[in-house]
Amino acid sequence: MRNTRYAVAAMAAAAALTLSACGGDSGSDSADSGDAETIRVGIKFDQPGLGFAEAGDYAGFDVDVAKYVANELGYGEDQIEWIETPSAQRENMLENDQVDMIFATYSITDTRKEKVSFAGPYFVAGQDLLVRSDSDITGPEDLNGKTLCSVTGSTSAQKVKDGIATDVNLVEQPSYAECVTAMQGGSIDAVTTDDIILAGLASTDANKGQFKVVGNTFSEEKYGVGIQKDSDKCEDINAAIEKMIEDGAWEEAIKKNTEGADYTFNAELNPPTMDACA
Repeated sequence: MRNTRYAVAAMAAAAALTLSACGGDSGSDSADSGDAETIRVGIKFDQPGLGFAEAGDYAGFDVDVAKYVANELGYGEDQIEWIETPSAQRENMLENDQVDMIFATYSITDTRKEKVSFAGPYFVAGQDLLVRSDSDITGPEDLNGKTLCSVTGSTSAQKVKDGIATDVNLVEQPSYAECVTAMQGGSIDAVTTDDIILAGLASTDANKGQFKVVGNTFSEEKYGVGIQKDSDKCEDINAAIEKMIEDGAWEEAIKKNTEGADYTFNAELNPPTMDACA
């Protein structure tokens, strides 16, 4: 009887070892497969304080939110593929499946919704002006006869011309940094975009003391996470953003990335409430 029990125990042990070995192989394959998976995140590479790339390092508020969301979706930082996403190319890059998500100061608009979908918003900015520190411009109504710069693909400058200062001269540049360079050279009088973007530009070591954010916002810009029309990620992204807000990481990221710019976000609009997923 004892021999029979030993035989059964030996068979069970052998079976367990076999299953363990199989399980180990399976787990290894799964880990290899997971390591190979990446999520492609579109950001700006030239916006200090929001999305900025330097020597393979990526920093800014958009980057911090993207990392948090990606982590909640199951992707570590080493699984994020950062892809430069200029304003004029955002819809095309989603439609052409070049990115999975875009965190690039991407305002939610009805026109854009015709081509792409959005999760969020993860921040509500307000359009403002950046001017030279000695400028007497105090708001968009002072721009008639002046030259105003914004980036290709942005709607900011056109909004000023259409609704506030019809005699303003508009200039477009590929990036806000190039707008600032033009303002340094005296060829333009102001740069317009969202207040948090301007704060980032004004806070860089190269620009401190030369420029000021007027501090007279005249719009609400809801920054959404751009996703493809058929994406199933919207609800999960919204849940991740809400968690980031609740645990304090959202406000911490804002403060860290606008430090030195004398900037405070609009507390009436932020933290934002998520829009319903379409």
